[in-house]
Amino acid sequence: MRRSLILAVTGMLAAGLLPAVATAEPDGGAAPGGPGAHPLWLPAGKTGFGGSRDQASNVWFTLHSGQLSDVYYPDLSTPSIRSLSFVVTDGKSFAATDADAKFEQVRRTDGLTYEQTITDEKKRWKLRKTYVTDPDRASVLVDVDFTSLTGKPYQLYAVLDPDLDNNGTDDMAKTVGDALVASDGKVTSALAANPSFTKTSNGFSGTSDGATQLLKSFQLKSYDSAGKGNVVQTGQLDADGVKSRKATLSLGFGGKAVETAKASLKTGFGPARKANEAGWRDYLRDLKKTPSSVAGKRDLYEASMLMLAASEDKQNPGAFIASPSMPWQFGDNGPGWLPSGTYHLVWPRDLYQIATGMLAAGDEGAAHRSIEYMFTKQQQTDGHLAQNTDVDGTPYWTSIQLDETALPIVLAQQVGIDPELWPNIRRAADFLIDYRGPKGQASPWSQQERWEEQDGYSPSTIASVIAGLVCAAELAKEHGDAASAERYLAKADEFKGKLAEWTVTTNGPLSDDPYFVRLTKDGNANNGTVYNLGNSSYDADQRAVADAGFLELVRLGIYAPDDPVIRNSLAVVDAEISFATPTGQFWHRYTGDGYGEKADGSQWEMELPPGSRQTFGRLWPLLAGERGEYELANGEPAAAKRRLRDLGRVAGSGDTMPEQVWDENAPSGQPGFPTGKGNQSATPLAWTHAQFVRLAWSVQEGKVIEQPAVVRCRYLGSC
Repeated sequence: MRRSLILAVTGMLAAGLLPAVATAEPDGGAAPGGPGAHPLWLPAGKTGFGGSRDQASNVWFTLHSGQLSDVYYPDLSTPSIRSLSFVVTDGKSFAATDADAKFEQVRRTDGLTYEQTITDEKKRWKLRKTYVTDPDRASVLVDVDFTSLTGKPYQLYAVLDPDLDNNGTDDMAKTVGDALVASDGKVTSALAANPSFTKTSNGFSGTSDGATQLLKSFQLKSYDSAGKGNVVQTGQLDADGVKSRKATLSLGFGGKAVETAKASLKTGFGPARKANEAGWRDYLRDLKKTPSSVAGKRDLYEASMLMLAASEDKQNPGAFIASPSMPWQFGDNGPGWLPSGTYHLVWPRDLYQIATGMLAAGDEGAAHRSIEYMFTKQQQTDGHLAQNTDVDGTPYWTSIQLDETALPIVLAQQVGIDPELWPNIRRAADFLIDYRGPKGQASPWSQQERWEEQDGYSPSTIASVIAGLVCAAELAKEHGDAASAERYLAKADEFKGKLAEWTVTTNGPLSDDPYFVRLTKDGNANNGTVYNLGNSSYDADQRAVADAGFLELVRLGIYAPDDPVIRNSLAVVDAEISFATPTGQFWHRYTGDGYGEKADGSQWEMELPPGSRQTFGRLWPLLAGERGEYELANGEPAAAKRRLRDLGRVAGSGDTMPEQVWDENAPSGQPGFPTGKGNQSATPLAWTHAQFVRLAWSVQEGKVIEQPAVVRCRYLGSC
């Protein structure tokens, strides 16, 4: 599963695909072998995500496979470092890497400080690395504790792979004094050590970089510079595991990156860690007391709140990204994916989920900032909110998803808005009514539904549109716009009246009784219209594709939980797309989902032949959270509590919660692919953490806490 630089280099060496490393020339000069291998981001199953509460530190880090992985700077849409790993050698007979070690322990110690312990498989050495960001500046500090387990001294090298400004093809690297400096003209990084590096080298990935040299010859030839290309930098630490064990690394960024890195070294790891953790403790102290519903999972609850808070960009308040990761093909930097995007962007839908989770925990400020951001940075001139954006509000993908315009209105009505935002809300609500598709399809037909793969009439999308219009009507009344309020309510009622025709089949193959389908292409749920599901999956009759999106009708107060069609639809989805794992019962997104790894565990790819069924969408834990909210609405608190328990079981040792877990399809259950545990999907996924927090508070209070009262009052008569 790992695709780290060092593992890739090891494989290429074994296959004889890499040129021999030069050893005859004297040290110094420019590195050969440019521009180096094609840059790839590390896989998305992160075991840690760290940052500072303080605004002065606009840098974030992640962990993966025994090493520091993606580091973001200067904002959360811009990964700038691919990895910081270590090589251990005796200089003559072996070289081993932390990324290749089989024995790794990761734990979050306090706040967003992480400790990563690597033990050599042959028990020659142990390496403990503790990571924290300096709250006073843009730098990541690493406390290194290196121990020889044989009593013999070893050499320890730090290997840094910069991919500055989200592009690893155009960087230049050099040694400046005792620091390793890289730049691409936009972003500059500097790696410094205390004690100082005893030797440094700059090379090209896969040809002249330090890891390639050490793994081949156990020796490091020093190059003063490398570039332009995919550069890698190496520094030998003054730690042999016997006489000297400790060192501190500082990775600084900015126009004065060297000064920043050294300023953090001067502050020291201990004081920086203490200040960082104090900032996060202060944040938690300002929230509501941890609910008793998470007894036994208090650490995960607190970690969820910290990771949600850390997902907000420092320069763009209210911009919470979906995940600090690039899963599968999105991290390949291939044609169309350089620079990488997608998950480290802001989706209005994900932001709604994040904001409601944080609001439930008592962070009202985050909810207000999210509303302000969505309606001032993400809203387009015609009123709709962009599918996703960079943290500065620049649209990335441009498809229209009506739920991403509707759900922010629901949040705005529940939290309240400043008067100057009402015109923005009104434009959004008008768009929900007036929208037309490319062939004249009328709202609530949507160009994409919430899984972003199909157009049509979707129960979850229509639920959000109905709720959004009712909430917009309430805001219209508050702002003296009675005409708009009347228009919004009339259209919401019209949509509710047509919902069954659009999305409930009475003659489908999955049940003799009526049930909700995933979506219809033509607005007639009794038509056997066929469409391709995408993601290498097959063609399907729209009546034969189930998903649980109809539960949004209950959560948002449009349908009663005991409605016969809702109940029968639950039976259909449980039979079609649920699976019991050792950690709990979870659900696929829909019948035939293909958005996940291949049967051998290799990555999902975009352009696979339709119908080839090469990839399999795995189970989504957050759907267990949605089921728990339904069960609360249906008067089943014990069942909802079990969903909360199961949702908490999918977290990794570093308290990160995944987008997907391994399921009933191969390679699940095989060594390295534990059923019910996270795969290499986006991890941590903010939506999953937010769903965990929101369900915790719903279980605590015995009700669906974010259900808009105005919608429930109108359609269920419960005011």
